[in-house]
Amino acid sequence: MTLGIDTSNYTTSVAVYDGTGYKHSRKILDVKEGMRGIRQSDGVFIHNRALPDMIAERLMESGREIAAVGVSTRPRSVEGSYMPVFTVGHGYARAVAAALGARLYEFSHQDGHIMAGIYSANALELLSEPFISVHLSGGTTEILRTEYDGIGFRNKIIGGTLDISAGQLIDRAGVAMGLKFPCGRELEQLANETDEFFKLPVSVKGAYMNLSGAETKLLRGIDGKAPKTARSVLLYIRDVLVKTIAHAAEDTGLKKVLVVGGVASNMIIREGLMNMPEPEVYFGSAELSSDNAVGVAVLAALAAKG
Repeated sequence: MTLGIDTSNYTTSVAVYDGTGYKHSRKILDVKEGMRGIRQSDGVFIHNRALPDMIAERLMESGREIAAVGVSTRPRSVEGSYMPVFTVGHGYARAVAAALGARLYEFSHQDGHIMAGIYSANALELLSEPFISVHLSGGTTEILRTEYDGIGFRNKIIGGTLDISAGQLIDRAGVAMGLKFPCGRELEQLANETDEFFKLPVSVKGAYMNLSGAETKLLRGIDGKAPKTARSVLLYIRDVLVKTIAHAAEDTGLKKVLVVGGVASNMIIREGLMNMPEPEVYFGSAELSSDNAVGVAVLAALAAKG
């Protein structure tokens, strides 16, 4: 069995993986009404308060038969990638591994997202070949050339946003409508109330995109919880992603694409990407698209075997 811990910007998460399935606990960090995020110091405090009980619950269920502990220690696997919230999970993971005599494996939060996507999409063949991964979350919109290296993933940015992320566009539009942050789920529910939408300007340069122009136009016209506006935001993001992913696949010659991150759970966006004639697009389950510790628990199990 392996234990996974992830303390991201918006979720405290603990998982146990036994080689065939998982059990996990998640607690979304509370964001004050009208706010578009949470301060790192507040996130650290909330993680510290929630994590001990969550770890204890998972260890009691597993009988403490933990061979390895996996933890996300940074947002991405690049030099200088750092956020204070990840130090909480890292500290607890080190203590638990030492107490149980278990091996400790450190990953990035992005690695966890990619592995959770591969695992829940039942696409383990992606571990043996390079592929394109698309990371769509609250603060990240990146198109990557990805390859598993036996521990984590080697990722090279080949596309993505040049300004704000898709998640930021969703949240900023949602907060302006009076929705609770993070706004993805409520915005999708609102969008499903209508088939009407309006076109927003699409700005794409190969596999790269600019989203701030659409944000400016949107925020000028938002008046209340308008389903038409909500649908327009999501269809716009869908169309931009279809164009940039197609460019990335053509540029690299890679035929398989994995789409991960909280924004990837949106069905309006998913349907547009699934209808692309090529490349072949994989999605993780909706449950494991948002922040979770399952991915790092599975990575720890693979690393321990290897």
